Amino acid sequence: MQTMKRLLAAVLTLTMVFALAACGGNSGAADSTATGAAASAETAAPVTENAVYKTLYASEVTTLNYLVSSQTYEWSIAVNVVDGLVEYDPYGNVKPALATSWEQNEDATVWTFHIREGVNWVDKDGNVVAPVTANDWVSSAHYACDATNASDTFYTMSGVIAGADAYYNWTAYQMALPNATDGTDEEGNAVKFITNEDGEQEVLEEAPEASIDDIGVKALDDYTLEFTLESPRPYFVSMLSFGPYMPVYGPFLAECGDKFGTDNSNLLYCGAFILSTFKPQQLHIMTKNPTYWDKDNVFLDAVQSTYNAEASSISATMYQSGEVDEADVSSNLLSAMLADPATKDLIHPTRSDTSYAYWYLFNFDPNFDAEFEPDNWKIAVNNENFRKSIVHAFNRMPALATNDRVDPESLKSNTITPAAFAIASKDYAYYGDLAAYTEGDNFDEAAALDYKQKAVEELTAAGATFPVKMLMCYNPTVSNWAEECQVVEQTIENILGADYVDIIIQAGPETGFLGAIRRSGNYAFMKCNWGADYADPETWTDPFTDDSSYSFIYKSEDPTTQAQYAEYQQLVADAKAITNDMDARYEAFAKAEAFLLDHAFVIPFSISKRSYQMCNLNVFEGQYASFGMASQRFKGQHLYDTSMSMEQFQAALTEWKAAMAG
Repeated sequence: MQTMKRLLAAVLTLTMVFALAACGGNSGAADSTATGAAASAETAAPVTENAVYKTLYASEVTTLNYLVSSQTYEWSIAVNVVDGLVEYDPYGNVKPALATSWEQNEDATVWTFHIREGVNWVDKDGNVVAPVTANDWVSSAHYACDATNASDTFYTMSGVIAGADAYYNWTAYQMALPNATDGTDEEGNAVKFITNEDGEQEVLEEAPEASIDDIGVKALDDYTLEFTLESPRPYFVSMLSFGPYMPVYGPFLAECGDKFGTDNSNLLYCGAFILSTFKPQQLHIMTKNPTYWDKDNVFLDAVQSTYNAEASSISATMYQSGEVDEADVSSNLLSAMLADPATKDLIHPTRSDTSYAYWYLFNFDPNFDAEFEPDNWKIAVNNENFRKSIVHAFNRMPALATNDRVDPESLKSNTITPAAFAIASKDYAYYGDLAAYTEGDNFDEAAALDYKQKAVEELTAAGATFPVKMLMCYNPTVSNWAEECQVVEQTIENILGADYVDIIIQAGPETGFLGAIRRSGNYAFMKCNWGADYADPETWTDPFTDDSSYSFIYKSEDPTTQAQYAEYQQLVADAKAITNDMDARYEAFAKAEAFLLDHAFVIPFSISKRSYQMCNLNVFEGQYASFGMASQRFKGQHLYDTSMSMEQFQAALTEWKAAMAG
């Protein structure tokens, strides 16, 4: 109860930070040139009548079928017009939505959800079509698991829902059969061949017959839904944001057939909004759903998106003239607009994306040209003192500034799992030994030189030569990456000396970069990234498994490295085994992650870079989850008559982080 009181108080604080201190011009203010909090504090307030949030968009959706789409800009409509089983508060806490409650069995393999009664499906005009029942989740699962429907998000059920893969493979096999030809394999066995995407003949593997009724999604009655999983997943609730876990009214889906989701009349709605107008490459309007089960917490009357292919270049001008309520500020205009009294107090960053992270990794299986001395690199990279000398000489701030010159500190991530990504009784990044990393910084010139001295002695004895060549590659199509590499080279070599380490920067290919460089181990030291698949620290262990294409620690032949990696694997296995105590689970995963950092296998670098905007919403009022599409939902957000300034955004962010940290 105390936690809930604290969070509610923080929500009110965040609202007041914006409503009472917002500053700058706005579409309806009499004086659009007022600057400073004092000048505009009295006029900054929520819009309470005809609260229509107006934006531009430049890319048209290809489908409204949320059961198959994996595109963010398409999901931004879906998550506002169709509710899921759960939703989130502004701090990432799961809340009941179309499920009023749920429970799991002891090993987290069977999950039972109790569906909210009295919720209806409505059409684009708001007419009631049918009640929402547990059967609607069975319909969506059956649709996604049928290969003929080509769902781009079936992968969220693959390996998760019992029977999902068996049915998908069976339907895929049946779909391929008509185009297969008879033949024999190299051993003379009768087989069927199909032509693959490369135009080559390959054997069509026979799939055993499977029944749709064996998929582990069942309606026990109209308002009780059960999921049976293939293995324990205590984080299963965090996977429910994807299309296959959203409801669909089965009879309507069957009636529409291939037309489902082609326009707003071939879609039904049970969310906070209805897509009342859908004119491709003209206008989208989502209006508040008058029959919505939680309509008192929907404060926008409508969201109006107008198509304009030049949206990125004209939105800032249109914002200042009051025609739209949101505009991106391009990097080439940012400095000038921050210096302009008419706009400087209207600009703030977008919210940080903690579902994606970047780290610099050492490669333990070098597969690069002899000129870069891969054998010498193997000796160096398996020496912990050498790795630690690099870690402590790496001042990340100048490198981060190549991506965000206004606020590079906001990008910095001190752990593999970003802060504010996963929460049990507190932020995962503050469990166990991770807390010291979260609050600290690896950059320490004195420590770097101390580790260098130790490394030189040990590496010399091991037969290594100096300087150690360290090949660092980058993708030339990624903006600022080349510049970032130059800064990294300068900061590390300036401290450790070019006689100790020689960082060699090399551009990779413009196409096929991952295959040519990272996956093949054609680097010594490089920035790599990972996107989370669910809201649990387990997802951040995937790049370090013994079959991944990251770092290749498991391929090291050095006995010390092998022993350390085996210890890390055991720590991860111990953490995965904890399924009924999330605090204990997080503590165990934090121990495993800290082990990688303690032994300098990873250098945490950043989360995804932010952009800058002018926007009349307070993002901290909205729903938040570190994974999925919660941040795309407009429920809970007010329309204000002005945009946040940098200072107000930072104040609101500080309050939000304090509440998150507990």
